Amino acid sequence: MEPWEFGPTVRRWRDRVPPESLGVPVGRRRRATGLRREELAALAGISADYLTRLEQGRATSPSAQVVEALARALRVSDAERDQLYRLAGHATPGPDVVPSRLTRSVQRLLDRLSHTPVVVYDASWTLVLANAPYDALLGETTGWRGLERNAVWRNVTHQPTRVVHAPREQAEHEARLVADLRGTASRYPADRALRRLITTMTADSPRFAELWNSENPPPAPDPSRHKTIDHPAVGRITLDCDTLIVAQDDLRITVYTAEPGTEDADRLALAIVLGTQSLVP
Repeated sequence: MEPWEFGPTVRRWRDRVPPESLGVPVGRRRRATGLRREELAALAGISADYLTRLEQGRATSPSAQVVEALARALRVSDAERDQLYRLAGHATPGPDVVPSRLTRSVQRLLDRLSHTPVVVYDASWTLVLANAPYDALLGETTGWRGLERNAVWRNVTHQPTRVVHAPREQAEHEARLVADLRGTASRYPADRALRRLITTMTADSPRFAELWNSENPPPAPDPSRHKTIDHPAVGRITLDCDTLIVAQDDLRITVYTAEPGTEDADRLALAIVLGTQSLVP
């Protein structure tokens, strides 16, 4: 297999994916039977320009993270995922690397939550997937690149967010995230990408460096499962926020729900409707 085959392979597989199977809106004037280039780029979290260069063979060395993102967005089989890695010149990630693979069973679970805000992170707290209701509730994630996709970095550097935290809550949340990342580093000591992430955040964020080097025990788990979202169109919404751990794949799936029949449930439904409408071209 030659590296130049990577782009044409992605193009062929893009053409065969029914957009409605991925929740991509299909208009009456649509001519493409598969995914448009812009749609696949958004699903994979890369720029449409970079995907164009990959498909045309003008970029031939995608990173392992890009390969995984494209395999996930295209919903390829395990054998085809392995083929994409080989075409890109990478070995398929082994057990010593933080996994970001969505198995078909996990993907089926997420499909059943397609009308509920859901976000998936890997064990390094790097974004794997955010569905349309999540983006409608908490703001678009499709433009995030590099460190922007990491929840630890976003919190310790206080990136803009719609989540409302008191200062003490925010500090404890940051400490929990860093403590969890430290546990991940101990489980995957050979993961070079994880080491680079930690080195970069230590150099760029004094707050991260302080927490990473702290000998204090991490805060106890948050007794509250509630989060308050300050939505720009519907105001504040207080929701139940549950993080589910997929143990075998070391993934974190966070789901936002509201008690049926409450004002928060009505506001959540409105936020999703308004947001998903704005996300459709």
